[in-house]
Amino acid sequence: MIYEPLVSAVIPTHNRPDLVKRAVHSALNQTYPNIEVVVVIDGPDNLTHRELATISDQRLRVIELPKRMGGSDARNRGVEAARGEWIALLDDDDEWLPEKTETQMGLARTSSFRYPIVSSKLIVRTSQFDRIWPRDLPSTPICEYLLVRKRWSYGGGLLSTITLLFPKNLYPLVPFKSGLSRHQDLDWVLWATRQEGAGIEFAPKPLAIWHMAERRKSVSSTASWHGSYEWIESVRNIITPRSYASFIVSDIAWQAAVQHDWKSFFPLLREACSKGKLKPADVIRYTGFWLIPLSVRSGLKSLVLSGR
Repeated sequence: MIYEPLVSAVIPTHNRPDLVKRAVHSALNQTYPNIEVVVVIDGPDNLTHRELATISDQRLRVIELPKRMGGSDARNRGVEAARGEWIALLDDDDEWLPEKTETQMGLARTSSFRYPIVSSKLIVRTSQFDRIWPRDLPSTPICEYLLVRKRWSYGGGLLSTITLLFPKNLYPLVPFKSGLSRHQDLDWVLWATRQEGAGIEFAPKPLAIWHMAERRKSVSSTASWHGSYEWIESVRNIITPRSYASFIVSDIAWQAAVQHDWKSFFPLLREACSKGKLKPADVIRYTGFWLIPLSVRSGLKSLVLSGR
């Protein structure tokens, strides 16, 4: 008989009672037989507390934080409280397919790594269509897989938070960075894969659903680009110059252009050139972010995502 270690699903949430309930049910409905679900309510939120209280399943544990701490710290509290030997992460507005944990634990069981970090493809769902990401399988160096845009559209390289499963004894070596409001998954994966004995295992089929609600207000759509710049500077010594430059001319430039911060056009390009390694396609993409109106780019993005 195969020993099935306890897996703890950790879900931080705040003020999204209906969405987190869907996420919790997707975790509780896993085909894997030994699982617990730890929901961390990030600050006072009576509505979410009442909604979760309607779920009568002893495998669900709810932790309420006395004040807002942010996603990284809430997730840290959940991992610290988890009883499982393995940790699996889920965001409150997304969900898992029933076989996710069973499939990933199968990969973990046969992995040659001391600290296998198991991910998978996922379904990107909007009101118009479903797409399967990432298009490319993980490759090394992992920083270039995650940060270098090889296509004009997003979704080439991705290790989404909601697909990550890893042994809990890896967590003390790499907790989630306190106070980090964006790029939490990128930051954690970059540092975690640097640990001796850590490596990526990947299921090449979708095991989770990322609900990409275009109109949902989020940190990603409202935060200043300066936070992303500070983050990429903080990891510059552990990534390649190619990764650094690509992130600036793709992710940061997109944000700065949306915010009409024209005074940053040349400084950002200069940073990418002086500290990173640019290719001609990067410069073309960078210029396009600034010169092509957002409405036109959004329309092109929708066409690309829908496969038309």
